[in-house]
Amino acid sequence: MGEKQRTRVRRVPKRAVYEREVIEAILDEALVSHVGTIDEGGYPVVIPTLHARVGEWLYIHGSAASRTLREAERAEICLTATLLDGLVLARSAFHHSVNYRSVVVFGRAERIEASKDKRGALQAFTEKLVPGRWGDARLPSEQELRGTAVLRVRLDEASAKVRTGGPVEEEADYELPVWAGTIGLRIAAGPPEPDDRLLPGVERPDYVTNLVHARA
Repeated sequence: MGEKQRTRVRRVPKRAVYEREVIEAILDEALVSHVGTIDEGGYPVVIPTLHARVGEWLYIHGSAASRTLREAERAEICLTATLLDGLVLARSAFHHSVNYRSVVVFGRAERIEASKDKRGALQAFTEKLVPGRWGDARLPSEQELRGTAVLRVRLDEASAKVRTGGPVEEEADYELPVWAGTIGLRIAAGPPEPDDRLLPGVERPDYVTNLVHARA
Protein backbone atom coordinates (compact mmCIF):
# COMPACT_ATOMS: atom_id res chain seq x y z
CA MET A 1 0.00 0.00 0.00
CA GLY A 2 2.89 2.30 0.73
CA GLU A 3 3.27 5.19 3.11
CA LYS A 4 1.53 8.51 2.42
CA GLN A 5 1.98 11.77 4.24
CA ARG A 6 -1.24 11.89 6.25
CA THR A 7 -1.24 8.17 7.03
CA ARG A 8 2.38 8.19 8.20
CA VAL A 9 2.59 7.20 11.87
CA ARG A 10 4.56 9.87 13.70
CA ARG A 11 4.13 8.81 17.32
CA VAL A 12 6.20 5.63 17.98
CA PRO A 13 6.77 5.01 14.25
CA LYS A 14 8.32 1.58 14.92
CA ARG A 15 4.77 0.33 15.55
CA ALA A 16 3.57 1.46 12.12
CA VAL A 17 2.49 -1.11 9.54
CA TYR A 18 1.74 -0.12 5.95
CA GLU A 19 1.35 -3.57 4.36
CA ARG A 20 -2.08 -4.07 2.82
CA GLU A 21 -2.55 -7.62 4.13
CA VAL A 22 -2.12 -6.48 7.75
CA ILE A 23 -4.49 -3.55 7.30
CA GLU A 24 -7.11 -5.76 5.69
CA ALA A 25 -6.82 -8.40 8.40
CA ILE A 26 -7.44 -5.85 11.15
CA LEU A 27 -10.44 -4.36 9.35
CA ASP A 28 -11.86 -7.83 8.71
CA GLU A 29 -11.56 -8.85 12.35
CA ALA A 30 -12.82 -5.59 13.88
CA LEU A 31 -16.60 -5.46 14.27
CA VAL A 32 -16.96 -1.76 15.04
CA SER A 33 -15.29 1.28 13.52
CA HIS A 34 -15.66 5.03 14.04
CA VAL A 35 -16.29 7.48 11.21
CA GLY A 36 -15.15 11.07 11.64
CA THR A 37 -16.60 13.92 9.57
CA ILE A 38 -16.86 17.69 9.75
CA ASP A 39 -20.44 18.86 10.19
CA GLU A 40 -21.76 21.59 7.92
CA GLY A 41 -21.59 23.83 10.98
CA GLY A 42 -17.83 23.30 11.08
CA TYR A 43 -17.52 21.06 14.13
CA PRO A 44 -16.23 17.47 14.19
CA VAL A 45 -18.55 14.48 14.56
CA VAL A 46 -17.41 10.91 15.24
CA ILE A 47 -19.97 8.09 15.03
CA PRO A 48 -19.54 4.35 15.70
CA THR A 49 -20.67 2.07 12.90
CA LEU A 50 -20.29 -1.37 11.38
CA HIS A 51 -18.13 -1.86 8.33
CA ALA A 52 -17.31 -4.56 5.82
CA ARG A 53 -14.45 -4.89 3.37
CA VAL A 54 -14.84 -6.23 -0.15
CA GLY A 55 -11.52 -6.26 -1.96
CA GLU A 56 -10.02 -2.78 -2.00
CA TRP A 57 -13.27 -1.13 -0.83
CA LEU A 58 -14.49 -0.51 2.71
CA TYR A 59 -18.27 -0.21 3.07
CA ILE A 60 -20.31 1.58 5.74
CA HIS A 61 -24.07 1.93 5.94
CA GLY A 62 -26.92 3.43 7.91
CA SER A 63 -30.21 5.23 7.57
CA ALA A 64 -30.73 7.25 4.40
CA ALA A 65 -31.60 10.13 6.74
CA SER A 66 -28.27 9.89 8.61
CA ARG A 67 -26.62 13.27 8.92
CA THR A 68 -23.22 11.66 9.34
CA LEU A 69 -23.51 9.73 6.09
CA ARG A 70 -24.64 12.83 4.25
CA GLU A 71 -21.61 14.70 5.56
CA ALA A 72 -19.39 11.77 4.62
CA GLU A 73 -20.38 12.32 0.98
CA ARG A 74 -19.74 16.03 1.14
CA ALA A 75 -16.11 15.89 2.25
CA GLU A 76 -13.41 13.39 3.03
CA ILE A 77 -13.75 11.16 6.08
CA CYS A 78 -11.42 9.53 8.57
CA LEU A 79 -12.37 6.01 9.68
CA THR A 80 -10.66 4.13 12.50
CA ALA A 81 -10.93 0.57 13.79
CA THR A 82 -9.20 -0.90 16.84
CA LEU A 83 -8.73 -4.38 18.28
CA LEU A 84 -7.80 -4.46 21.96
CA ASP A 85 -5.58 -7.46 22.60
CA GLY A 86 -4.45 -7.01 26.19
CA LEU A 87 -3.77 -4.88 29.25
CA VAL A 88 -0.11 -4.15 29.94
CA LEU A 89 0.67 -3.71 33.64
CA ALA A 90 3.98 -2.03 34.41
CA ARG A 91 5.74 -1.51 37.71
CA SER A 92 5.15 2.23 37.39
CA ALA A 93 1.77 3.83 36.76
CA PHE A 94 3.25 5.92 33.96
CA HIS A 95 4.20 2.93 31.79
CA HIS A 96 0.90 1.05 31.91
CA SER A 97 -0.41 0.48 28.40
CA VAL A 98 -2.46 -1.83 26.18
CA ASN A 99 -1.64 -4.17 23.34
CA TYR A 100 -3.68 -3.32 20.29
CA ARG A 101 -4.02 -3.40 16.51
CA SER A 102 -5.53 -0.33 14.89
CA VAL A 103 -6.17 1.08 11.42
CA VAL A 104 -6.76 4.62 10.18
CA VAL A 105 -8.34 5.18 6.75
CA PHE A 106 -8.64 8.50 4.90
CA GLY A 107 -10.72 9.01 1.78
CA ARG A 108 -13.79 10.37 0.04
CA ALA A 109 -16.89 8.23 0.42
CA GLU A 110 -18.94 7.24 -2.63
CA ARG A 111 -22.67 6.54 -2.33
CA ILE A 112 -23.95 3.26 -3.75
CA GLU A 113 -27.24 3.78 -5.59
CA ALA A 114 -28.11 0.60 -7.50
CA SER A 115 -30.28 -1.88 -5.59
CA LYS A 116 -28.13 -4.79 -6.74
CA ASP A 117 -24.96 -3.17 -5.41
CA LYS A 118 -26.67 -2.24 -2.14
CA ARG A 119 -27.76 -5.83 -1.67
CA GLY A 120 -24.20 -6.98 -2.30
CA ALA A 121 -22.91 -4.61 0.37
CA LEU A 122 -25.58 -5.67 2.87
CA GLN A 123 -24.69 -9.28 2.17
CA ALA A 124 -21.08 -8.46 3.02
CA PHE A 125 -22.16 -6.85 6.30
CA THR A 126 -24.33 -9.82 7.24
CA GLU A 127 -21.80 -12.46 6.32
CA LYS A 128 -19.07 -10.65 8.22
CA LEU A 129 -21.13 -10.72 11.43
CA VAL A 130 -22.34 -14.31 11.05
CA PRO A 131 -20.98 -16.32 8.10
CA GLY A 132 -23.82 -18.28 6.51
CA ARG A 133 -26.63 -16.04 7.75
CA TRP A 134 -27.47 -14.31 4.46
CA GLY A 135 -28.88 -17.50 2.98
CA ASP A 136 -31.39 -17.91 5.83
CA ALA A 137 -32.59 -14.38 6.53
CA ARG A 138 -35.27 -12.58 4.52
CA LEU A 139 -33.56 -10.41 1.94
CA PRO A 140 -34.05 -6.62 1.99
CA SER A 141 -37.13 -5.27 0.25
CA GLU A 142 -36.95 -2.37 -2.20
CA GLN A 143 -38.42 -0.08 0.45
CA GLU A 144 -35.76 -1.14 2.94
CA LEU A 145 -33.05 -0.57 0.36
CA ARG A 146 -34.36 2.94 -0.36
CA GLY A 147 -34.22 3.69 3.36
CA THR A 148 -30.61 2.54 3.62
CA ALA A 149 -27.55 4.56 2.65
CA VAL A 150 -24.47 2.58 1.64
CA LEU A 151 -21.14 4.30 1.14
CA ARG A 152 -17.75 2.96 0.21
CA VAL A 153 -14.18 4.22 0.61
CA ARG A 154 -11.23 2.89 -1.36
CA LEU A 155 -8.34 1.71 0.78
CA ASP A 156 -5.81 3.92 -0.96
CA GLU A 157 -4.78 5.83 2.16
CA ALA A 158 -4.61 3.61 5.21
CA SER A 159 -2.09 2.63 7.83
CA ALA A 160 -1.99 0.33 10.84
CA LYS A 161 -0.38 0.64 14.23
CA VAL A 162 0.35 -2.39 16.40
CA ARG A 163 1.64 -2.85 19.93
CA THR A 164 2.63 -6.26 21.28
CA GLY A 165 4.64 -7.57 24.19
CA GLY A 166 5.08 -6.66 27.81
CA PRO A 167 5.72 -3.42 29.67
CA VAL A 168 8.62 -1.15 28.81
CA GLU A 169 10.07 0.11 32.07
CA GLU A 170 12.62 2.54 33.40
CA GLU A 171 15.69 0.47 34.22
CA ALA A 172 15.51 1.30 37.93
CA ASP A 173 11.87 0.16 38.14
CA TYR A 174 12.81 -3.46 37.38
CA GLU A 175 14.04 -3.65 40.98
CA LEU A 176 10.60 -2.78 42.40
CA PRO A 177 8.70 -5.65 44.12
CA VAL A 178 5.58 -4.99 41.98
CA TRP A 179 3.89 -7.56 39.73
CA ALA A 180 4.12 -6.68 36.05
CA GLY A 181 2.93 -8.43 32.91
CA THR A 182 0.06 -8.65 30.46
CA ILE A 183 -3.58 -9.72 30.65
CA GLY A 184 -4.95 -10.88 27.32
CA LEU A 185 -8.33 -9.61 26.15
CA ARG A 186 -10.66 -10.85 23.40
CA ILE A 187 -14.30 -10.82 22.37
CA ALA A 188 -16.03 -13.98 23.59
CA ALA A 189 -19.46 -15.26 22.59
CA GLY A 190 -22.04 -16.21 25.19
CA PRO A 191 -24.61 -18.98 24.85
CA PRO A 192 -27.24 -18.36 22.13
CA GLU A 193 -30.58 -17.13 23.50
CA PRO A 194 -33.59 -17.99 21.29
CA ASP A 195 -36.02 -15.15 20.54
CA ASP A 196 -39.25 -15.26 22.55
CA ARG A 197 -41.32 -15.41 19.35
CA LEU A 198 -39.33 -18.11 17.61
CA LEU A 199 -41.67 -20.49 15.78
CA PRO A 200 -41.99 -24.00 17.22
CA GLY A 201 -39.65 -26.49 15.62
CA VAL A 202 -37.13 -23.95 14.30
CA GLU A 203 -33.73 -25.34 15.16
CA ARG A 204 -30.59 -23.38 15.78
CA PRO A 205 -28.48 -23.35 12.61
CA ASP A 206 -25.02 -24.85 12.61
CA TYR A 207 -23.38 -21.51 11.77
CA VAL A 208 -24.58 -20.08 15.10
CA THR A 209 -23.07 -23.01 16.98
CA ASN A 210 -19.87 -22.70 14.97
CA LEU A 211 -19.62 -18.98 15.72
CA VAL A 212 -20.10 -19.56 19.45
CA HIS A 213 -17.43 -22.26 19.46
CA ALA A 214 -15.04 -20.07 17.46
CA ARG A 215 -15.40 -17.23 19.97
CA ALA A 216 -15.61 -19.36 23.12
